[in-house]
Amino acid sequence: MALLCCWQVVEHLRGHKQSSTFFMPATNENTKQIKSRQRVADHGEVFTNPREVNAMLDLVRDESFRLESRFLEPACGDGNFLVEILRRKLSLIEKLKSITEWEFNSLIAVSSCYGIELLPDNAEACRQRLEEIVLTDYYMSFMSLKRIDDSNPGTPFRSGYSYNSSLLNEYHKSLRYMLQKNIVCGDALTYRTAEDKPITFCEWTPIAGSMQFSRRDFQFDFLVTQSHQYSLFDEQGEVQSFDEPVRTYPPLHYTQLYRYEEQL
Repeated sequence: MALLCCWQVVEHLRGHKQSSTFFMPATNENTKQIKSRQRVADHGEVFTNPREVNAMLDLVRDESFRLESRFLEPACGDGNFLVEILRRKLSLIEKLKSITEWEFNSLIAVSSCYGIELLPDNAEACRQRLEEIVLTDYYMSFMSLKRIDDSNPGTPFRSGYSYNSSLLNEYHKSLRYMLQKNIVCGDALTYRTAEDKPITFCEWTPIAGSMQFSRRDFQFDFLVTQSHQYSLFDEQGEVQSFDEPVRTYPPLHYTQLYRYEEQL
């Protein structure tokens, strides 16, 4: 499971080299850099300014505009970096006319965005922001969806739109499930969740032509600390084993991904 991570981009800006992974940019919707002085004192919580975050992302511009390129933010806050990554990825599918194709490809974009956040309120805010971006783009792409009003309350979002539940119900469940799995409340330094369990990430792989995703789970500490085997043979020509996930699941249709929970 290959990830691009923040540390590499930051070190690149400082003129150093680091290991393999990437970060993302904030937008004008959230430009406050602190929530309170107490949170700064307790947790060192300071949000990255949009200018700096966009400068980092532009260092890996080609990757940020590639639908399946995976990004991990190990201190994601409420999502400033991940929000912009997702926006860039969704811009690649804005001209798709088929709702089914758009939904499938939007989940490819979401599946490639990962975050770890120490504070539960930030982790949940990050999930909500990413969800709202996807559903707002859904509305903008398919104008049959209606603006919220008294006769059609639907499901309101801060953008002021409601979304047709008959179109979105199953897709929306899968979207929320994927965000719940990809944005983890935990500590990237200890590799543990808020419940003191090992942080585990899902590798979502789209299956061409079937509108399905396969899923494999990997422990975060293994991804960070271990050397990985990407070749069938070592330098001496001996057969090598590939990295093993902690669990592998059968493929599911993109509207049914939330049913993976039934298999746990």
